[in-house]
Amino acid sequence: MTLDRSQRRRVAAGALLAAATMVVTTACGGGSAGDKGKGSAPGFNAAVNKVASASAKKGGELKFIGAQEADSWDPQRGYYTFMWNFSRYYARQLVTFKPVPGAGSTEPVPDLATDTGKVSADGLTYTFTLKDGVTWEDGKPITSKDVKYGIERIWAQDVISGGPVYLQRALDPKGEYKGPYKDTAPDKLGLAAIQTPDDKTIVFKLPVANGDFLQMLAMPTASPVRQDKDTKAQYGLHPFSSGPYKWDSYTPNKSLKLVRNDKWDPKSDNVRKALPDKISITFTTNADDMDNRLVEGEYDLDLNATGVGAAARQKVLQEHRENVDNPQTGFIRYAVFPQTVIPNIECRKAIIYAADSKSLQTARGGPQAGGDIAPNMLPPAIKGSDPTADPYGKLSGAPDLAKAKEALKKCGKPNGFKTTIAVRNNKKIEIATAESLQNSLKAVGIDAQIDAFDGAQTAGIIGSPKVVKEKGYGIIIQGWGADFPTGQGYLQPLVDGRFILQSGNYNFSELNDPAVNGLFDKALKETDPDKAGEIYKQINTKVSEDALYLPFTFEKNIIWRSSRLTNVYTAGAYSGQYDYASLGVVK
Repeated sequence: MTLDRSQRRRVAAGALLAAATMVVTTACGGGSAGDKGKGSAPGFNAAVNKVASASAKKGGELKFIGAQEADSWDPQRGYYTFMWNFSRYYARQLVTFKPVPGAGSTEPVPDLATDTGKVSADGLTYTFTLKDGVTWEDGKPITSKDVKYGIERIWAQDVISGGPVYLQRALDPKGEYKGPYKDTAPDKLGLAAIQTPDDKTIVFKLPVANGDFLQMLAMPTASPVRQDKDTKAQYGLHPFSSGPYKWDSYTPNKSLKLVRNDKWDPKSDNVRKALPDKISITFTTNADDMDNRLVEGEYDLDLNATGVGAAARQKVLQEHRENVDNPQTGFIRYAVFPQTVIPNIECRKAIIYAADSKSLQTARGGPQAGGDIAPNMLPPAIKGSDPTADPYGKLSGAPDLAKAKEALKKCGKPNGFKTTIAVRNNKKIEIATAESLQNSLKAVGIDAQIDAFDGAQTAGIIGSPKVVKEKGYGIIIQGWGADFPTGQGYLQPLVDGRFILQSGNYNFSELNDPAVNGLFDKALKETDPDKAGEIYKQINTKVSEDALYLPFTFEKNIIWRSSRLTNVYTAGAYSGQYDYASLGVVK
């Protein structure tokens, strides 16, 4: 996949907060001048893991602005976090994530289905019954066959490539099904692992138990698609709605507008509040201009939720602090060391010890805009994480030059060595990070040249083990977050040797340790999240011991919240973004 993984990931962020203990923050400020007197801003961090400006009032237009288009608005193809969040306006699944703040939002709850499924004792069979009153935008009932067909589209990677394929791997690990467009069955529903005995019942047959299967079903890839409305590669231009809003108009890279779907029955949906009458997105190519227009009150929030840029950050924090939230995103920013280029573990340790963690944090924006120093590769919100586990002493913030020089002697390079840092050329903050690391390594004689490559070509450059070796990329700068909030959804693509690909690879270190792979197999079968977390903790420890990663920060963002917004809260299920489906506006 060629797009920025760091924008694609969803991960739990913040402390668990059940609905019964949700804090409603009352207004404590007059709002920004740009809000034209509508609403009032409830204060700094008022929406972080709690609800700010609670309201059940309907009406008005919710106005998004974004500097980045979706990779696709097709539920089976989209892979950006903000797309997954926004798609809930028009796409439903059997189960979805709980509409509460913080880490509590990562719990799957019923959506199209009456419950979260009946699971067989061996964990191989999941049976769901669809609710009454679930309909498409033309009023026709959503059937189990529509759900099956939508999921089958994941297999059609030659036509609608781009989305996550966890369900494909879980249901058809041998790749025997060829997708609905090549399906020879008359009804195009030939995937044997999914059965639809009647229009209200759907049964999944897993060849191997997977404790995260519900998490996979909560992803947009599990959205229903009706065969007669499937326009294949063009579906993302006008998806057919199963949610409370339907598409009104769309001009790629310019604008998108949704209006109410009058065939949606709120009695069938306990998740989406559907408060605004209209929802619009305006796309711009100027991120600094976007920040200014948000502050002036033209728009309510940044669709991409990547944080206020450096140009506006100081003004926002000083003059409009009451309109700002500073949540953890669940991403880790890091460097990774491909073993084919730096095979000696002591040479890799020398890089880790020589790195100046405080300088790296500063390069990424400091503690507030960049995040806390990360001592290991498992984010705090993933079960099994231990934010205090610091095998290389990185939490001190200072380099350990003595240990770095000692490691260089052990690896046979007492005077240092030469290598190359690969970094995307369209990520200014990553280039600054690479320069910080480069300067730190000079102190122990490690000469790291920076090669800035076209970020749009990630899959064929750093995603190609062959190219990485040819170019001598000993250090790759990257960011990562979970597809779903478990060790499988976060760690497996990075360190399971069976995930090494010849193109679009994200196991950049090319770790292929049978012990690590075996621990993943054990964890996937574990239905107890806490027990699975203990296994992922073991994996994380082994990865640290191999000195393959230098984590920089557990990322944080400074995000803008219009004074017009109601029911605002950050959701762990969507990388610390606001829960879009719950938002309302003051008219």
